[in-house]
Amino acid sequence: MFHLNLKYLRHRRQLSQQLLAEELGIPRTTYSEYEKGNTEPNLRLLTRMSELFTISLDQLIREDVSLERLEVFKDNNLRILAMTMDGNGHNNIELVETKAEAGYMNGMSDPEYISDLPKISFPSMKSGRYRAFEIRGDSMLPLESGSIVICKYVEKLTEIKSGKTYIVITHKDGVVYKRLQTLKDEARIIAISDNELFTPYSIEYADIQELWSYHAHIGFNDVKNTQDNLLEDKINDIQRKVSELHKAKIGN
Repeated sequence: MFHLNLKYLRHRRQLSQQLLAEELGIPRTTYSEYEKGNTEPNLRLLTRMSELFTISLDQLIREDVSLERLEVFKDNNLRILAMTMDGNGHNNIELVETKAEAGYMNGMSDPEYISDLPKISFPSMKSGRYRAFEIRGDSMLPLESGSIVICKYVEKLTEIKSGKTYIVITHKDGVVYKRLQTLKDEARIIAISDNELFTPYSIEYADIQELWSYHAHIGFNDVKNTQDNLLEDKINDIQRKVSELHKAKIGN
C-alpha cells in the first residue's frame, strides 16, 4: 500500500511533489518514482515520512490510510449510513448508476463499497449528506430516463413531507424515485408517479432501507420536447379510452 498511501497523504497535505521532495531532502524525480511504485525508500527516509505525516511505519506500509476518509453516521430510525470525504474534509456526493443498483443494495452499509462509487461535486454543496442517483423509465416524466437526481439523506421517517419527491430504497423494489404521500397513524406511505399512467402503490415503513429527499437534478434532454411527448401520450391514452367506451356501447 506504500505508494498509494504516499500519494494520498501528499494530497491531504495539499503539497506538490516538488514541495514534498524538498521537505524530504530528495530530488523530485526520485520522489515521483516512489509514488509510481517503481522503487522504495530506505528505512531512514521511511521513518522521516512517517514523522512528517504523523503516522506509524506499519500504517504507512501495510494499511490503506485513505479509509480514514470514510465517515459512518448512526441513524436510530433507519440504518447506518456510510459516506466518504474528500481530502479537504468535505462529504463527497457518490453517484449510484442504474447498472450499480444491485450492488448498491448489497453494499450500501459497506464503507469500502461506497468509497469505490463514482463521485461528483458542486462548490455550493460542500456540507451535508448527499447522494446522486441515476433514474430509469418514464414513471416520473417530464423528468427523463437517464437524469441524475441529487438527494439529501433523510434521517427519520417522521421527516417525510407529503407531496415531495424522494428516492426510496427497499429490497423489494430496489431504488425508485417517487412522490410520497403519508398516511395518518399508519406505518406506510403511498408512492405516486408523476406520470399518471402508473398506478400508485403502498410501501411499508419497515421495508425502507434508505430514504433521500430531492434536492436538484441534472437532465440531458430538451425539457420542452419531453413535455410535448408527455402531452401526446396523455392525448393518445384519452383517445384509446374513448375508443374502448365507444366499442363497449356498440357491443351493448
